Amino acid sequence: MYPQLLAASARKAGVNKIVAAAFTGETDPALAQHVDLIDWMRVGQLGRLLKFFRDQKVHHAIMAGQIAPKNLFDLHPDWKALLLLGRLKQRNAESIFAAIADELTKVDVDLLAATTFLEDSLAQTGLIAGPKVSRREEQDVNFGWKIAKEIAGLDIGQTVIVKNGTIVAVEALEGTNDAIKRGGTLARKGAVMIKVPKPNQDMRFDVPVIGVETIRVASEARLRVIAIEAGKTLLLEKDAIIDLAEREKISIVAR
Repeated sequence: MYPQLLAASARKAGVNKIVAAAFTGETDPALAQHVDLIDWMRVGQLGRLLKFFRDQKVHHAIMAGQIAPKNLFDLHPDWKALLLLGRLKQRNAESIFAAIADELTKVDVDLLAATTFLEDSLAQTGLIAGPKVSRREEQDVNFGWKIAKEIAGLDIGQTVIVKNGTIVAVEALEGTNDAIKRGGTLARKGAVMIKVPKPNQDMRFDVPVIGVETIRVASEARLRVIAIEAGKTLLLEKDAIIDLAEREKISIVAR
């Protein structure tokens, strides 16, 4: 949904030509209906990605969507990607994406912030949806916020689940939704989720995103509060998110 919304917003902003580099097994094929040209490739085909951009005379690009974390262990890199990975001392999302951004720069492609054209979808400070947060829940948000910032700074994950002053789940490679499910199972009900950007977040990639699916999973896990950082978290399909959160009595608060 993220790539489709981005394409629609870019079109609305007056962008005349939109091309998409899509990844087999990762990108929703429906994206083809929202762009002028789509080229399918495997994750790890860096040489093909760069050639596609050169051929299409692309000079500005935006990373939108997500590669499933588990697929980082099932890469089939081409020689260009192998050389890039070989130069990295650490292989995490930030180091890999930053290195790809450098390769894009070499072919005159500027990687823009992931929030470009989606500024209206950035969370604004305050209570966004749901009932007022209780004092106990506010204490859990304050406690979990510090922990979440620490793990984000260590590039472990961006999400923690808290209940009554106890960390019940920490996101790692499994991703946010699986962390929510695990936290919900352990907390049983009434837990608080905190999702934050890294302390020095590179807004070109790995920006925190909340979507309708996040709220659905949180509801099934019987979470009570979702706390996010204002101005640095995207709320995709904001109206649908608010509507579902209101119906499920989940509070969404940005700070």
